[in-house]
Amino acid sequence: MEVGSSCHSGLAFHRTPSSSWRSRGNGLVLGHARPTRPRRSAILCMGSGTASDPAGSGKAHASRGFYVSDVDAALQGIPKRVGEVEKMIIPGLPEGPESSLISTGLWEWKPKLTVYYEKSGTGNSKAPSVLFLPGFGVGTFHFEKQLKDLGRDYKVWTMDFLGQGMSLPCEDPAPKNTVGEFGEEAFWGFGQELQPWAEELVYSIDLWRDQVQHFVEEVIGEPVYIVGNSLGGFVALYLAASCPHLVKGVTLLNATPFWGFLPNPARSPRLSKIFPWAGTFPLPSFVRKLTETVWQKISDPRSIQGILKQVYADHSTNVDKVFSRIVETTQHPAAAASFASIMCAPKGQISFEEALSRCQRQGTPISLMYGREDPWVRPIWGIKVKQQVPESPYYEISPAGHCPHDEVPEVINYLLRGWLKNVESEGSIEIPFLEEPSYAEDGVSRELEFVRGGSKKSVRVRLFGSKISLWTQLSSFLKSGVTNTRVVSR
Repeated sequence: MEVGSSCHSGLAFHRTPSSSWRSRGNGLVLGHARPTRPRRSAILCMGSGTASDPAGSGKAHASRGFYVSDVDAALQGIPKRVGEVEKMIIPGLPEGPESSLISTGLWEWKPKLTVYYEKSGTGNSKAPSVLFLPGFGVGTFHFEKQLKDLGRDYKVWTMDFLGQGMSLPCEDPAPKNTVGEFGEEAFWGFGQELQPWAEELVYSIDLWRDQVQHFVEEVIGEPVYIVGNSLGGFVALYLAASCPHLVKGVTLLNATPFWGFLPNPARSPRLSKIFPWAGTFPLPSFVRKLTETVWQKISDPRSIQGILKQVYADHSTNVDKVFSRIVETTQHPAAAASFASIMCAPKGQISFEEALSRCQRQGTPISLMYGREDPWVRPIWGIKVKQQVPESPYYEISPAGHCPHDEVPEVINYLLRGWLKNVESEGSIEIPFLEEPSYAEDGVSRELEFVRGGSKKSVRVRLFGSKISLWTQLSSFLKSGVTNTRVVSR
């Protein structure tokens, strides 16, 4: 067992005052504004004379182009560029020895509460640390493609939230006096003999926020960039709002904008007293009976397959490993009771919107990367976040569903690298797609092409500009299904 030594009070974290941040294009950067580069527009001639970019950016450039001044008026923003999409070639995922090695660890945060985590690239001592937080029901295995790829350039970490994945308890929090009642012999947490270590245990978003905070302080030992998918996005934002000295920036991957249904005791003490049970152990009798019935349905491999088919837009994506790891987790004796605790846990002390507002006031850099075909966190939720933090880059990826980091990891890794370089360089390196800053207000679209398994694949990515209205983007979303696009390579 690997246990990180505590350095909660000994870390001297430095953070640039938020007042020194300024908005540049679609990202938060530091320092003085640089002169705006002269704008020019190009009519690109396609043919056999295209050549690779010598700088290694992965873009294809036309062999020759004619620049004319009167084209500027025709290129004012996306509405007048309908049907024209620039094509870019990006790297695929590394294979074999080119991949960064992944190591595992166990961190005992509290008695009987041990957290499983994975890390990669920790030999890069001067590189920034990036922590990936998974969505509900999955775990570290969902970020394997990030650890193997981004670990070549950064120190990359990920963990399983307590009550999920491989961070389930190794002992029964509430053993039974007898066996056989309700067929409960296969389940932990269904008895009344509450163990001392589980007296205040409830798998809530507040618990996970505290878990991540102490993991950063005691195991990673330095401020981090946090990338969170779904539930992990909410936790990432929550921590950044609560502990800005620990978080250098946040990337949201189809982040869920709410979590929990019952009132939080700290925020609504009177209202919370109305509810006799809120996710603690032992489980009440009626909860045990309901959990057993529901659990038989949702833990069925056929149900899990159906959910994966729903949340992945590209059904050619190999989800065999994800499927097998989820099934493995559901077979743990503590899984059913942990699920009941999660579903009935109270809301966090602050909402998603409040956390977002705090991060904006504190000057925490934020980037948004959302799969457009997500059936759960629909595009409207990403648009709402973009409206609240218009200075943050918002990339909409299609086709991609609820888990873009696993479905199109090539794209997410490419965009993440660009955003991290932008923040680390204090804005001297542009975020992806801002080669021509004049597009920053209205947005710009690209078709990203990469090789996977020996075959070419491509996805459409749109970087939304700072001028965004809900009606405009909803109209664009509805029209996009019937728009014919012409790809322009350069």
